[in-house]
Amino acid sequence: VREEDPDRASDVVCALAAERLAGRYNFDPRRDIQVISPMHRGVLGVAALNDRLQARLNPPGPDVPEMHIGGRVFRLGDRVMQVRNDYDRNVYNGDMGVVTAVDAEEGVLEVNFGDGIAAARAGYDLPALEDLMHAYAISVHKSQGSEFPCVILVLSTQHHLLLQRNLLYTAL
Repeated sequence: VREEDPDRASDVVCALAAERLAGRYNFDPRRDIQVISPMHRGVLGVAALNDRLQARLNPPGPDVPEMHIGGRVFRLGDRVMQVRNDYDRNVYNGDMGVVTAVDAEEGVLEVNFGDGIAAARAGYDLPALEDLMHAYAISVHKSQGSEFPCVILVLSTQHHLLLQRNLLYTAL
């Protein structure tokens, strides 16, 4: 889908991930669709897309427990990624999971990593939460070696520093 304006492109990406692809091809937007972007910063970067996709796919609600950590909010059902190896928890850089429990009073999250066959559960206290990031959108670098049922690859002139053939090959 071609869109030159970054704000409108962000709207298109969110609509594709939350409704259009899910409705047309019967994908679960919280489980099957992965947004991939070359950069972390900018309107079409991983950070901004994660904020928008979380608000759309897992909005706050009275029955949705959440925990605020700095400027981030983790909610029950959020898709997350481990960003540093943690041998004690047996989770490693790039492992993706879903938040399965939130205890804001104790400052603890539980995350289920894996597909149920070789799933690992890990509990996170406040210091360890620095090792988690939202994973509705991830970088091309972090996606390397992974497979997803459906991918939305964001390529924009905002990413001009990284727009080279090898980036596209890596994303594919």
